[in-house]
Amino acid sequence: MTYLCEMREIFKKYKKFFGVFAFISILILTLFYKALSPLPKLPIFQPAMVNFELVDSTIQHQKKFHRIANFSLINQNGKRITPQDFEGKIYVADFFFTTCPTICIAMTDHLLKVQEKIIDNPHVMLLSHSVTPQIDSVAQLKKYALEKGVIDTKWHLVTGDKKEIYELARKSYLAVKEDGDGGPFDMIHTENFILVDPDRRIRGFYDGTDLDEIQRLLEELNVLMEEYFPS
Repeated sequence: MTYLCEMREIFKKYKKFFGVFAFISILILTLFYKALSPLPKLPIFQPAMVNFELVDSTIQHQKKFHRIANFSLINQNGKRITPQDFEGKIYVADFFFTTCPTICIAMTDHLLKVQEKIIDNPHVMLLSHSVTPQIDSVAQLKKYALEKGVIDTKWHLVTGDKKEIYELARKSYLAVKEDGDGGPFDMIHTENFILVDPDRRIRGFYDGTDLDEIQRLLEELNVLMEEYFPS
């Protein structure tokens, strides 16, 4: 009984010390756990990893070093957009057209949800390529942007040379099944959103018409943020 009383007195006397010691011990164990637990990482997609129907035959067997090619297109404000505008940025790309009566409606609505989530994130952008650039002039893109609520500082809607845009879709973004040459009768229509890292590599594909896929995109965007811009 005496022993228990003595132990209680010691505990009371050093209660603060024991509390601080326990806190520091838990903190150290937590830091060790984080240091030893590998961070989740997204795959780096190469043409050979993607459904061959989505990959141009000239690169179907490429297993490494795939990156988004250089491009030069014009956005809704008449500004020339190149990869330099995305230097050091993560971005989500897609292909659409302003007069599309079907999947583009849902895709744009869902990208607006993504825009809302990234509005205060300086590291993330959006890039939408028109697949009917002969119709989607700068003025048409600007009208569409204003109607939809596109924020210019976060989201570029781009038009330009059709062959260049279609080659980007087929050989860079690995986003469409159809073969073609970007000529007047060539048409692509894809629901794919593509997540691109600051090194111009593809890190994810998502069905832009599916809200569950948009949630997955946002979750994987956070994973990519931790890889490049750890908090």
